[in-house]
Amino acid sequence: MSSIDAEALYRALLDQIRAAHGESLTKPDGAVLAGIYSGGVWLAARLAKDLNVKEFGVVNVVLHRDDYAKKGLHSQASPTSLPFEVDNRRIVLIDDVLSTGRTVRAAVNELYDYGRPASVDLAVLADRGGRELPVAARFVGGVVDVPADMNLVLAQRDDGTLTFTTEARNA
Repeated sequence: MSSIDAEALYRALLDQIRAAHGESLTKPDGAVLAGIYSGGVWLAARLAKDLNVKEFGVVNVVLHRDDYAKKGLHSQASPTSLPFEVDNRRIVLIDDVLSTGRTVRAAVNELYDYGRPASVDLAVLADRGGRELPVAARFVGGVVDVPADMNLVLAQRDDGTLTFTTEARNA
């Protein structure tokens, strides 16, 4: 497997969101950014900075996961924090890797606990395929080829740049 350039994928994702939402993100009633904890939050923070957006939301999916009984709560996970009204807002939901679609389903359920958005556009840094649910991203940094027995893990360096590594999946 060749190396996956997370920074190149980020630039592609940024360009797509900028082209679609542009100045809307800076208007009081415009689209808003919400990152799924944790990689999606790193991306949302960086996108907010690069798009001159003052705030963004954090979505914690743990209580809506279909494997909650198995995984339980993560003590270091940030709680959901949405510094905007969800009702009738266009939300750009951001995650690092799209695979089965189960995390996205949980995130949408969490958003609806706070209101009914006008729309939810999914933005992902990497789409690795393998859907179990009918979920597709509107904005995709890139499609990546990762063996089914490996996890694609996003890391954030001290300088804020992003990198991908792979690690064996737990059975």
